[in-house]
Amino acid sequence: MSAAPKDINSIRPWRTIERRKSRKIRVGSVEVGGDAPIAVQSMTNTLTHDIEATVGQTLALQEAGADIVRVSVPDPDSSAALRAIVDQVQVPLVADIHFHYKRGIEAAENGAACLRINPGNIGGQDRVREVVAAARANGCSIRIGVNGGSLERELLEKYGEPCPDAMVESALMHARMLDDENFHDYKISVKASDIFLTVAAYHQLAEATDAPLHLGITEAGGTRIGTVKSSIGMGNLLWAGIGDTIRVSLSADPVEEIKVGFDMLKSLGLRTRGVNIISCPSCARQGFNVIETVKTLEDRLAHISEPISLSIIGCVVNGPGEAMFTDIGFTGGSAGYGMMYHAGKKTGKTDNEDMIDDIVRSVEERAAELRGA
Repeated sequence: MSAAPKDINSIRPWRTIERRKSRKIRVGSVEVGGDAPIAVQSMTNTLTHDIEATVGQTLALQEAGADIVRVSVPDPDSSAALRAIVDQVQVPLVADIHFHYKRGIEAAENGAACLRINPGNIGGQDRVREVVAAARANGCSIRIGVNGGSLERELLEKYGEPCPDAMVESALMHARMLDDENFHDYKISVKASDIFLTVAAYHQLAEATDAPLHLGITEAGGTRIGTVKSSIGMGNLLWAGIGDTIRVSLSADPVEEIKVGFDMLKSLGLRTRGVNIISCPSCARQGFNVIETVKTLEDRLAHISEPISLSIIGCVVNGPGEAMFTDIGFTGGSAGYGMMYHAGKKTGKTDNEDMIDDIVRSVEERAAELRGA
């Protein structure tokens, strides 16, 4: 197969996204911030002390491509279970800690790569100092997680309601508590369920700190509406160059969060994991059933992790043009046949009955080439 087409960003500069310059930290083996790829993460919804269930869900997220997985640590049984869970997975784990500082210490000692914690909620600077000491001793970073639904009472009294100023003030207050301990391996999030509030808060925070930022629209809803809200809000920020790691919050199987997260990044050219299918909505001109074909290809190509672009277009109006900028393409024709393309070049006709097998074979061959290179 011939070489892949030239990087589209090099010939279309208006696609270039200049990422905000942030300092780099580590979450276990994963770099976050600086020039590191934007990390995609999700969170388990199992009871963490159910080790088998939590390991199973974490492995499913890992297989889907998750860079980082967060688990809730609300009690001593959960923090104790972390050690067994960490030993059975490869992806770094973030321990979600609320209010009780001892859970943070235990999680750091039991293998968590990061603690999600608000320093101001755990009982004063002395307790923050203890958590920081445990984090530092165990190579553990921290995420300051500000949420529009749980702002400090004094900030709500000051501002009257959750607003960007209140959220950023909360974040910077928590950050100062870590800075005062000479601990700078932290990232920050300022999430809300309101898209406008979230985007405004992140823009303001991005100007106020060089800490890496974790993006998300919290409590976004089910798969469809949550994907829409997240894509609008997080897409706006990512396009502006803001964001070093993301979590798409969906009331759905956590694996769907990883899929949507990668699709979001692929759409902006920020990550390229897996097959990026470009397909038309179909119309009366289609030479084959586009919708069913794309559904089938999404399932049959889900195992491919190499970055490959694939165009599936129903007719010759747009098909050849789309194929010019994809690794592999198929354009519907007449009399039950369509045209295959590799790197924008015609490679021959394929009948509609065999096209799915031929497309899958072509993608798998391209993936093998990329692995070999």
